[in-house]
Amino acid sequence: MSSAAGRGSATQVADSPSAALQDAVPEVVLEADPLVERYLEHVRVEKRLAQRTTELYALDLQKLQANCLQAGVGLTAVQNTHMRRWVAQMHAGGRSARGIALILSGWRGFYTWLGREGLVVSNPVQDVRSPKAAKPLPKALSVDEAVQLASYQGNVHGGAESNPLAEARDRCITELLYGCGLRIGELVGLDVQASAQARGWIDLDAAEAHVLGKGSKRRSVPVGSKAMEALKAWMSARQGWARDDAALFINPRGGRLTPQHIRVRLKKRSFSAGLATPVHPHMLRHSFASHVLQSSGDLRAVQELLGHANITTTQVYTRLDFQHLAKVYDAAHPRATKAAGKTKT
Repeated sequence: MSSAAGRGSATQVADSPSAALQDAVPEVVLEADPLVERYLEHVRVEKRLAQRTTELYALDLQKLQANCLQAGVGLTAVQNTHMRRWVAQMHAGGRSARGIALILSGWRGFYTWLGREGLVVSNPVQDVRSPKAAKPLPKALSVDEAVQLASYQGNVHGGAESNPLAEARDRCITELLYGCGLRIGELVGLDVQASAQARGWIDLDAAEAHVLGKGSKRRSVPVGSKAMEALKAWMSARQGWARDDAALFINPRGGRLTPQHIRVRLKKRSFSAGLATPVHPHMLRHSFASHVLQSSGDLRAVQELLGHANITTTQVYTRLDFQHLAKVYDAAHPRATKAAGKTKT
């Protein structure tokens, strides 16, 4: 059996949501075709697949039988055009891309076996793919949430857990991630001063961050006034921890911060600041891109600021921008939403 056919119990059971299983069940449970029974015996005895996996294959093949019955075609007479039509019908019916892919996997395995048995000349599922699943939009904070997180000041007024140095550092980290749209790797690579060995640094006079991005490509990003203010405060406070490390962001022992340390600190800060959603570093990069695009509408500029090699990578933020516009429209236009007790016009 081909790799596409041999899903295996772990893969199919783990990846098959209940909705996908429902997708595979025809409205009328048909009596299994003798060829289907032989195939299921093959995967159960010779391939030694788990009982649950065999049951999932049976569901896939019940759906196949139902389609064949409706189309008036036998199992061994199915053509590639039939398969493409059925995929289109499943997609139009609202079945998920994951569910369709799992059904096709079951059908592909069946026809691979039929081919080995000399019962079909070609596999009708060959080159038939499920629709591409829509990529989820990157999570971004609202402007108010981002400002709330960046402006938050905690652990600076005394007490057992007070740590003004950590607060100054964490605030600076937040301001740079949101104010410059840096990747976390670019942030931790920043040094205090420019040098031949430095992966990145900040030019205080020019208010620019020079970073080493993906593909070892360098770029410069403007640093806003709030981020510069936070940076200067941290540079002053940093002397309490500094040793000989060149790193801009360090721990109390003077060592360079790791990405994991920053993720933990940022998550803690987001909860302390009263945000309902735990914030991770890349969320601030997404927020930066979304908010700049909302204000400027300049996709090429956002591409340059983020350091994307291809404009298509940046275009995802146009979808975020449209979501923002749609919310504004719904909230502001008198004909957009239904008033209390009235029907939408």
